[in-house]
Parts: sequence; C-alpha cells; structure tokens
Amino acid sequence: MNTNETHAPNLEPESAAALLRILQARFEQNPRRHPGLVWSEVRARLEHNPGKLWSLQAMEASGGEPDAIGTDADSGEIIFADCCAETPVGRRNLCYDRAALDARKSAKPAGSALEMAAWMGITLLNEEEYRALQTLGEFDLKTSSWILTPEGVRKLGGALFGDRRYGRVFFYHNGAESYYGVRGFRGVLRV
Repeated sequence: MNTNETHAPNLEPESAAALLRILQARFEQNPRRHPGLVWSEVRARLEHNPGKLWSLQAMEASGGEPDAIGTDADSGEIIFADCCAETPVGRRNLCYDRAALDARKSAKPAGSALEMAAWMGITLLNEEEYRALQTLGEFDLKTSSWILTPEGVRKLGGALFGDRRYGRVFFYHNGAESYYGVRGFRGVLRV
C-alpha cells in the first residue's frame, strides 16, 4: 500500500454491499459496544457518506475489524474504531510519523502510522479514546498500538503507545522512529 498515492473515495457497489454485510454482522454480534445505536441509522449514515465507507473498507482490509462504538455527544456523528483483538496486522512495523521515518539512517520501515492513517482517512486513537475502547473489550493483550502523541512529547523525539497487560491499560513512550512487529495502530472514524 503506497501511502503517497491518492485513493478512490468510493467503493464499487458490490464491494460496498459486501462491506455493509460484514459491518452489520459485527454490529449485531457486539451490542455492548454501541448501546442505543440502531443498525438502520448507522447504515443510512454510511450510505450517505461513501468516502467514509471507503475508509472503513481500508480499516477492514488491514485487519482492523471496525465497529461502531458510540456517538459523539457534540456532533452526533457515529464513531467507528478498530475492534480487532490485537493491533491490526496490516498496520504493523511502522514508525510514528514522517519525521521519524526520515530520521532513520538504516533499516527503515515501510512507512509511518500517521501517514497510513491519513491515507486511509482515519486518525489514530488518542489516550482517552484508547482507554474508552478498552472498556468495551480486552484489546492488545499481546501487541501494542501507537496513539496520538501530544506535541510536546513529539518535539522531544518521543511517541506514545498503549496496550493491556495484567488486567490494566498502560501507556508508554518510545522513540518515534522505532518500529516493531507487534506494534501497529488503531484508528477512529467519525461518520
């Protein structure tokens, strides 16, 4: 996946229908994630925002298993997040951002989390969103996920990531240029 290429904003009708079936099945199998939401309303919102459907397909294709996890109290937007048990397999081995990627002198990863997320039309979860997601299930028991890093931390060369160990959610720091086979990123999309 070349994150420098422009992506098509709409799915073909057959692909859109197939994705909607996957999303509906996941939605119905996990009602605890989205109390008060009704699939027909979610579907209508998605059908009116085909570019967002494309982003959900990108999340799905990279192993994210996106699902609705609630609504934004201010905007009323439906919030989708990656709900796969471990960080999405198609989004691992990435450093944090372009500056970190450019700073590596050797053994560069294929890309960066922030660039891939932007290409997909999603954003990385922040600390609050990551902690909220963890109340809906147990995620990243064996892996970890980059999270949006405050500018002050990033200016000093660091980036944050989270995981769940020992029944708790932890946040850590690492050099932004680091990358690991068990670290990826989880995204969030508002529709």
